Amino acid sequence: MVVESSELFAGDPDGMERLWTPHRLVYLNKDDDRSRCPFCVAPERSDEDGLIVHRGEHAYVIMNLFPYNSGHLMVCPSRHVATYDMATPEEVAEIGSLTQIAMRVLTTATGCVGFNLGMNQGEVAGAGIQEHLHQHIVPRWPNDSNFFPIIAKTKAMPRLLGEMRELLAKHWPSET
Repeated sequence: MVVESSELFAGDPDGMERLWTPHRLVYLNKDDDRSRCPFCVAPERSDEDGLIVHRGEHAYVIMNLFPYNSGHLMVCPSRHVATYDMATPEEVAEIGSLTQIAMRVLTTATGCVGFNLGMNQGEVAGAGIQEHLHQHIVPRWPNDSNFFPIIAKTKAMPRLLGEMRELLAKHWPSET
């Protein structure tokens, strides 16, 4: 991680620190995929490029691009469907099964001791992407939160997304 002090810039310092995140350039570049649902685009890519940990028959497991914690996963139906009540019984069953497996994999691979699970459906409920159903699985550890996000508006992430995806995919059981 590279953090630059504004004191190194020409002109008057503005007091802001810069956290360089070149991996987010994809959100600034204009391409055809920007207007499409990211949960529909991801499965069209390789697992590495799409940050997909596991593909099932009706649903898949993907890394969250804006994680609350390292290992923050989401389980999405493969079909573009907005809410849980619109999902088929097969999709609901596989989302539940993949959630259980993901919790076991995260526990084994990362040593987490708890989880936050949740689905925000609809804009008023806090869904960042409301058009495509997804369930969050956030691993938790003792003392995993601190003042940094509040004071510095920065979340310290000990592992890169690609590294975490590789670790979790390696631990995913082959018989699922």
